[in-house]
This record gives sequence, C-alpha cells and structure tokens, in this order.
Amino acid sequence: MPIIIKTIEEALKRLKTLQENNEQRIIIGIVGKPGAGKSTLTSYLLSNLVEEKAVLVPMDGYHLSNKLLEEYGKADRKGAYDTFDSRGYSELLKRIKLDLDSDIYFPIFHREIEESIVAEGVVLKDCKLVLTEGNYLLLDKHGWQDVKSFLTESWYIQIEDELRWERLMARSIKYGRSPEIAHKWTHGSDEINAQVVETTKDKADVVLTFQ
Repeated sequence: MPIIIKTIEEALKRLKTLQENNEQRIIIGIVGKPGAGKSTLTSYLLSNLVEEKAVLVPMDGYHLSNKLLEEYGKADRKGAYDTFDSRGYSELLKRIKLDLDSDIYFPIFHREIEESIVAEGVVLKDCKLVLTEGNYLLLDKHGWQDVKSFLTESWYIQIEDELRWERLMARSIKYGRSPEIAHKWTHGSDEINAQVVETTKDKADVVLTFQ
C-alpha cells in the first residue's frame, strides 16, 4: 500500500526526512495526469530547500521534435507516451543515479515554442537531490519500464478531474490556443493521456491527495 500524504507541508517534511536518512543522491519521481499540479509541487519543494543542492529534471525535455512528430504522423497526439524519447530519458536517470563524478546535462522543454533546448539544464556532480516530474514515469511499456528502478521514491498526485480540466484550459489559452481548441485538447488528446497515467497509480510509493 502506498503512503498517503494530505498536505504540501507533509510532502516537504518527507523529502527532508529522506535527505537526513540517506547519504546517496536522492531522485524523487513526481507523477500525475496532465494538469495535476506537478510543476506547482516541484516549485514549492525547491523554493523551500534553498540551502540544499537540488535540481528539477522534467521529463518533458524528451518530447520528440515537432518535425519528427509531423514525419511520424503523430503531431495531433503530442504528449502521448509514444511521442517522447523514453529510452533517452531513462538513460539520463540511470546516469544521474550512478554517475556521481560528472556534471550531467539535460534538455528543457519550452511551451512558448513547443520545443526542447538541448543541454540547457545541468545536474552538478555535488547535487544531492533531484526531482523529476512527468506523466509516464511509472508506465511499464514503450521504453518507460526501467524508469522506476532509478527512483528513490515515486510520488503520484491525485486530483479531481474538474480542477485539472480547468487548469489545462487556462494553460492552453495562455500559450495561444483559442478557447475552442483548448477545450478540444483538454478533453481529447490530454484526456486520453490522463487515462493512461491513471493505470499507473498503483505502482507509486506515495500518493499525494492535496489539491
């Protein structure tokens, strides 16, 4: 049975406890449906660990390029589990876990251009805590299946769908989609992806139930 955490303060406390009891590099995987609040949680955790050497490594950096998605006929499914370089992301986490003697660079995705910039982020060799967040960290197919083995713990954010849809709509409109297109993505492609993420919940070590 997973551990249940009901407040964001409890999540921070658990993270600090893990740090106190572990001399190795800690990698926390934060999982949730689109719009669940993964980025909000990681921002809160990092801002309250100001004295620690910590970094966020988002899964989204491994989106396939728009050019490749067009070539593969998957442009209208961007964000689905098979539209990422899943093995590249898995290998990155393996390096982060095992290579403590090198600075490790990683790509970062930018919503304003819908593309990733390579080697924009770095896990410094003395970094003790890595947060990584994304939809498919607990998926057991299509190259994602090894990811969980590289995590110290996996955390799943559970949230009401109505609030999640509201957030997704607002985010889509913020980045230039019309309300009609935003609604189509929120209840179409994003919702299909959300159903896939839901199937992985039982694999999480911790379930976060705050909104």
